[in-house]
Amino acid sequence: MSPICHGIDPYLITILACDIRRFFVLGVSLSHLFSEFTLTSPTGPLTLANRAIVAPMCQYSAENGQATDWHLMHWGNMLNSGAAMFIIEATAVEPEGRITPLCLGLWDDATAAALQDKLSRARQLAPKVPVCIQLAHAGRKASSAAPWQGGQLLTPAQGGWPTEGPSPIPHLTQEAAPHELDAKGLARILNAFVKAAQRAEAMGIEAIELHGAHGYLLHQFLSPVANHRTDHYGGNFDNRTRFPMEVFEAVRTVYKGSLGMRISASDWVENGWTPEETADFSLRLKLAGADFVHISSGGVAAQQKIAIGPDYQVPFAKLVKQKTGLPTIAVGLITEPQQAEDILVRGDADLIAMARAFLYKPRWVWEAAAALHGKVEASPQYWRCMPREAQGIFDAVRIGQR
Repeated sequence: MSPICHGIDPYLITILACDIRRFFVLGVSLSHLFSEFTLTSPTGPLTLANRAIVAPMCQYSAENGQATDWHLMHWGNMLNSGAAMFIIEATAVEPEGRITPLCLGLWDDATAAALQDKLSRARQLAPKVPVCIQLAHAGRKASSAAPWQGGQLLTPAQGGWPTEGPSPIPHLTQEAAPHELDAKGLARILNAFVKAAQRAEAMGIEAIELHGAHGYLLHQFLSPVANHRTDHYGGNFDNRTRFPMEVFEAVRTVYKGSLGMRISASDWVENGWTPEETADFSLRLKLAGADFVHISSGGVAAQQKIAIGPDYQVPFAKLVKQKTGLPTIAVGLITEPQQAEDILVRGDADLIAMARAFLYKPRWVWEAAAALHGKVEASPQYWRCMPREAQGIFDAVRIGQR
């Protein structure tokens, strides 16, 4: 052993040698995926350790809207994924806003206490990772069975409830039509979003994403497919965006963390909501104080024809980013590390969100770090898990054993 290395743990020497070889012998450049990114907020910057985000994924495992031990396990798993931010699943702002009777909620003290309990315990078992929560109302797509129970609209006799929407138009032609929301109903739902945001802030959640995508209530107002109103909440672009903007502005007034919205950029049907409208709407959100947008697509029209494939939604994110300059999250069939890296290198998006990829590979970010020569923070209990040649992905690892 060289005198300069005398007294240093050989394990640490191996890691140091890997890093030196990586940067000086192989000439490896810093990965975009593993560079920091900062979101703004009224209370100051929110710095993310890398560009990988855990997208919101419904778990259909709540009891009366309350988080359960399944959430404790799932959230702890995702918080240990190496991703820079974890977005909690669509969380209903009132009971009637749940997609299914098994969906998570944040509408009263009981749902808030359950969520805070499971989240605080999960966070204690993981590195420090910012948490975002997606606040949602399902509108006419509420009162559904869980996917593994068929996903169909439930009647009150089956445990469902009457649904509401911008217009009395059902999602599927054979379904009962939703009740058209009047001024009182709109005010009630807006206030529910505000109260949920205040509860989220009280429990230290760093970011909120309003769900304006996938055919749920805010998207229903945006889309001419679901919104046939003739008052000042329907018709032209200004009117169709009015209620989503009112909800955003009301939440922005009370919530001081990073705030954004998930938007379906295209309905994938003729005469539906368009990518160009998405960009224009995103610009209005920016002017109203949005800190980011999350660009997805589809979900409002049963007759949608999605041109699905790798990167299929990335052009929408690129359009929004170019037109608004707003921090933009891309999502949708992004599954490979180099694929994510290339999106960022091209400047098509600022952040990469994945959902199913994290369910299948909860340590996807670790694998990406090994492939792209990045660094991640991991709980010390996991420090010995990587192959020796990939151990350099964990910063400041110190392992000793007699």
